[in-house]
Amino acid sequence: MSPASVAFGGLNYLTLGAYLLGTLWLGLWFARRNRSTNDYFSAGRRIPWWVMGISISNVSSISYMSIPAKAYAENWTIFWVNAPIVLLAPLVILVLLPVFARLRSASAYEFLETRFGLAARLYGATAFIFLQLGRMALVIYLPALALAAVTDLNVIVCIVLIGAVSAIYSVVGGIEGVVWTDFAQTVFLIGAALLSFALIVWRLDGGFGTLVQVASAHDKFRSIRWSGDYTTTAIWVVLVGSLFTQLVPYISDQSLIQRYQTTTDVPAAGRALWTNAGIALLNTCLLLGVGTAMFVYYRQYPAHLAGLPKADAILPFFIARELPPGVAGLVVAGIFAAAQSAISTSLNATSTVIVTDFLQRLGPPRDDAHWLRSAKAITAIAGVVAVALACLLAVTPIESAFDFFQRLVGLTSSGLAGLFILGIFTRRARTAGVLTGAVASAFVLYLVQTQTKVHVYLYALTGITVCVVVGYAASRLLDAVRSRPAAVPPV
Repeated sequence: MSPASVAFGGLNYLTLGAYLLGTLWLGLWFARRNRSTNDYFSAGRRIPWWVMGISISNVSSISYMSIPAKAYAENWTIFWVNAPIVLLAPLVILVLLPVFARLRSASAYEFLETRFGLAARLYGATAFIFLQLGRMALVIYLPALALAAVTDLNVIVCIVLIGAVSAIYSVVGGIEGVVWTDFAQTVFLIGAALLSFALIVWRLDGGFGTLVQVASAHDKFRSIRWSGDYTTTAIWVVLVGSLFTQLVPYISDQSLIQRYQTTTDVPAAGRALWTNAGIALLNTCLLLGVGTAMFVYYRQYPAHLAGLPKADAILPFFIARELPPGVAGLVVAGIFAAAQSAISTSLNATSTVIVTDFLQRLGPPRDDAHWLRSAKAITAIAGVVAVALACLLAVTPIESAFDFFQRLVGLTSSGLAGLFILGIFTRRARTAGVLTGAVASAFVLYLVQTQTKVHVYLYALTGITVCVVVGYAASRLLDAVRSRPAAVPPV
């Protein structure tokens, strides 16, 4: 096959268009059940546990495109990134789920107010909103890059298309539409990744045996790097760092905690989390396999690599050059599915936080119909902001989107996770102390990111540790100052 660019073609456009229309139909289908904010934010607690578990299986366009790119350029050392999910599941099920089940509202940050007051709640809600806006921008940008690579559309046009479709079904469908659409999209994108892997192996001279032989000869299956160097993907860096990185969403991320409240009860949410853990490991292996298979393919056909813009684009590049008509459309639709799953989740969670933690908490009383209309409007506005930020990303050079996201998560949310840890696992932490810890966490983490070579996987560990240690120490110091007897004035 010629390495020249291949037209996307009418059949591929038809396949992609059918997928986009299908997601819109799902959102419209569940719109009829959104009669209250309880329906819109919590789905009336009627989501089956297996649907919720599959829908939160950590598949996004960040994983769908960046993990294969990592495997293509490096090896399997990032396999352990999702392994800590299995270790965290018992903690979440036994400790965290009962805590969040007692909340009266749909927002996780109500817990911070019960422990530390209104200021902590507003800080947590604000930090979450900024994180989600940045996350949505990234997961819109990545599939837009893929679509622009395989079609004649400009990347900005692709960004608007992805963001608009995601926002429409998120606005009308609420959390129930989002969860069910995420479930369908996760199944779809896993199928697309399997299809990609099978087609790559089929195209190789020698098939699967050649894949294993060539990849092994180039050390592509290495998953453990023994080193004491904290600037590399040494096994301890990946495992320890990922343990804290994965802890962040489970303990402090509204978009995940909100889903705990969509199932019938705590045991059902626990079963969903075990389902999520298993699928997350399966997805990691599958995506790493796709990246390795592309590496071997291009070792056989190096001339076909002409024109590759950067490693992050290897999957759409392969789709454009090598896959047959119709199949390319399916795989690109899988990339869309990965992006829209993350975008719709973030949009609904952001709307929930703004309505619950700001408008309802700080504003005058209104009827439920008003808050439902407000939630839909805010979802739409958040979609517009995310699209605008994605357009900014499109003109900003980023070496690795995966690494960029790790930095964003660490800087924005590590202190927030520290607040929840202090609130759940200590009794002596105080408001002023924990907020001091959160500020110190962001400051120290910024210095670590800009002034050191510490690996990105250790950012969450650094931020959480600083917040917990400084927050607890400051709280004890404040208690000591307050309990000190007043000096007796001289006679």
